[in-house]
Amino acid sequence: MSEQTRYLDLPGGRLAYDDEGEGQLVVCLPSMLDLRSQYRFLKPLLLDAGYRVVTVDQRGMGDTTADWPEYGSTPLAHDLLALLRHLDAGPALVYGCSNGAAAGVWVAAEAPELIKGLVLAGPFVRDGKSGFSQKLTIALMRVPGLAVPLYMSYYPKWVPTPPADFAEHKAKLKESFKRPGRAKVIADYLDMSHAEAEARLDRVTAPTLVVMGTADIDWPDPVAEAEWVKDKLNGQLLLVDGAGHQPHVDFPEKVADAVKTFERSL
Repeated sequence: MSEQTRYLDLPGGRLAYDDEGEGQLVVCLPSMLDLRSQYRFLKPLLLDAGYRVVTVDQRGMGDTTADWPEYGSTPLAHDLLALLRHLDAGPALVYGCSNGAAAGVWVAAEAPELIKGLVLAGPFVRDGKSGFSQKLTIALMRVPGLAVPLYMSYYPKWVPTPPADFAEHKAKLKESFKRPGRAKVIADYLDMSHAEAEARLDRVTAPTLVVMGTADIDWPDPVAEAEWVKDKLNGQLLLVDGAGHQPHVDFPEKVADAVKTFERSL
C-alpha cells in the first residue's frame, strides 16, 4: 500500500490515518496533542524491515476531525478497536505512546484476538497525582488564546534530544492548532483519565515491551514507572538513556531495533 491519508468514518467524527507497506501490521498511536508524523523516523525503519505500518491522528489532531463528543485514552481505545476491525489484517502489533499506550492496553483486554503484542512508549496506563501547578495549567489552557502558546512553550521539554527537523515539526504542529476546533481540545487531553486502562491491566495477556526514556519528565522517576508497568504486564523493558517522552523521536534506530527483535520473538 502507498502512503496517503485515509479516513475511517466513526460515530462522532472521522479518523485520519496512513497505511503503507506489506507484512505484519504495526499500528502506531502518537502521544497526546501531537501529529501522526511523530513517527516520521520510526516508520521508514519498520517499512524497510518488511512491516505494514499504519499511523493515526488522534481525535482533534492533524487530519482527524475535531468535533467529537469526548477526547482521551478510552475514546482513543474505541477508535483503535474500530480501526483494527476495519483493517481486518489479523492480530496487530500496537505501538502506543503516552495515552496511546492506555488505548492499546484497553483493546488488548477487551479484544485480545486483535492484538499480537504491545509496545508501550512513555506509557500512561494509570493516573498520577495532580498538583496545584498542573491544575492551574489546565485551567489556564481553557482560557481562549492561552492554550496554544502555553502548550507549544512546553512541547520541547518532551524531546530533550531534538532531531534536525524539530523546528519544522513544531511549526507544523502549531499551525495545525489554527484549524477549526483544534485549540479547544488541549485542556481536554491534559485533564483526561487513564483509570479504565489501569483497571484492565490484569486482564492483558498480550506480550508487552515497555519503552521508557530516562529523561521523560512526565514522572518523578520514569525508571520506577517503567518497572511498575513492566511488572504489571509481565513484560519486557527497554530503557533509552537520555530519551524523553517520545523515545522513537530521540533515538529511532535503537527503538526500531528493539521493536523488530520483540515482534520476531512472538
